Amino acid sequence: MDALIGTQAPRQRLTDPASTVAALEQAVPGLALLRRTAPAGIDWATVEECLTTELPSDYKLLADSYPSLTFGDFLCVGFPNRGQEQAWSEDPEDLEILAEWCADAEMAIPLHPFPVPGGLLPWATSNQGDYFLWNTTGSGPDEWTVTVASRNGGWWHYTGGAVQFLADLISGALELWELPSVQPQVEAY
Repeated sequence: MDALIGTQAPRQRLTDPASTVAALEQAVPGLALLRRTAPAGIDWATVEECLTTELPSDYKLLADSYPSLTFGDFLCVGFPNRGQEQAWSEDPEDLEILAEWCADAEMAIPLHPFPVPGGLLPWATSNQGDYFLWNTTGSGPDEWTVTVASRNGGWWHYTGGAVQFLADLISGALELWELPSVQPQVEAY
């Protein structure tokens, strides 16, 4: 049975995208070695038009600064490639899986996949089948929080943004709740 485990909060929510990326670089010392020499040139207007929503600034800065990344040989954060923004945005597989998980979850307050208002939108996965999702509630994407959907059936919330979540998860600032520890190693994929 799927259940909501609880909610974790950062000590202080970082709202400046550059600060969140810096926090992630501090948690993962080798990350800076993968930094692009020039922004990726992703056409965010196309991505956001296809998704029918804007995306958080911290995620877009991370995507413009780095290639798609795997942290600790576990957590995979993929970004659109220049020229393939539409195909990346229109891939329905993760939303279809998420819709099944949401339908099967027995929670007091039901969760729904995006594009339902306040729905969940995937931004990362693990190689074990976990999903890391934006909860699209709020006045704009920079206020979105994170929901973790564990392959083991546990769901939980984090009241910060995606990049800060990565930094807090990898640095050990969060309880792992149904996740393995994520080592501060990173690879581009």
